Order: sequence, then C-alpha cells, then structure tokens
Amino acid sequence: MKVNFVVAMAAGTWLACGALAAAQAPSQAPASQDQHVLSSQEIDMMRKDIRSQKKQLVAQNLHLTDTEATKFWPIYDKYTAELVKINDTKYAALQEYADKFGTLTDDQALALAKKWLDVDIAAAQLRAKYLPIFAQAIGGKKAATFAQIDRRITHMIELQLSAHTPLVQNQ
Repeated sequence: MKVNFVVAMAAGTWLACGALAAAQAPSQAPASQDQHVLSSQEIDMMRKDIRSQKKQLVAQNLHLTDTEATKFWPIYDKYTAELVKINDTKYAALQEYADKFGTLTDDQALALAKKWLDVDIAAAQLRAKYLPIFAQAIGGKKAATFAQIDRRITHMIELQLSAHTPLVQNQ
C-alpha cells in the first residue's frame, strides 16, 4: 500500500475523531444524565466524513477497470449500507458510554462491552458474506485486495476511536 494511503487515513480519522476525544477525556467532569456529551449530529457528521474518505481511499488503491468498477461499486454501496446499520449499534454504544461516563455501574459497563463485541462479530460476518460476492464481480485477487484495504481502514478507525475513548475504570 502506498504511504500516502496510510498518512491520509490516519490524518482523516484523527481529525474526525477529535470531537470524540475532547468529549470523553477523563480529566473532564462527568456529564449529567440528561446532557449528551457528544451530539448525534456530531457523530453523524463524523461517520459521513469517514465513509466518504473510505470510498475515496478504496477508489485510489483498488485499481479497477471500467467494467470491474461498474460491477464493484453497486456491491460496495450495498455492503456499506449494511455496515452502516451494524455501526449504528457501535456509535449508539459510544454515545451511551459518553453520556454515562462517570456514573457507569458494573452491569452497564458489561452491557456496553457486550454490545461492542456483538458489533465486531456482526462486522466480521458481513465481511465473510460479501467476500465471495466481490470475488464473483472483480475476481479473487482484487476481492482479496479490497478486503485488505477495508480491514486496514477499519483498523485505523478503530485505533483512533479506542485511543480517544477513556477506559471504564478511569471514570
């Protein structure tokens, strides 16, 4: 992968997650029960920005012919739509975590951890579902390349989110 791919994605996710970092810094006072630390609008804007950057990075690094592109992008859009639904759960859990940070009970913390694990499982199942669909459309090598690009981007996003989310025990 090109170095600019890594730099662009790291910079983009760092910028996109800046609001999340500021909203959940452990040094800040906990939010009241009725106050959202991070608004739904802020999360939605961050997600749209990440999706846009991801599509651009896939386009730049997955070298498709015109024929392949005609087949690939509609499948990619379906995949992304399904992934968005899965990620709705993740971002709702992050919002819940931000809202309750400082007052989480043991049961609430465990429930949130389970939600995060369920999201990971659902995303992995979605990738497994779509890999043969992509392979049929653009061939095995390019489908595998897309899978690599998709995983790298996902890992970078997850790293940024994790780095900017305080540990439960720090509340």
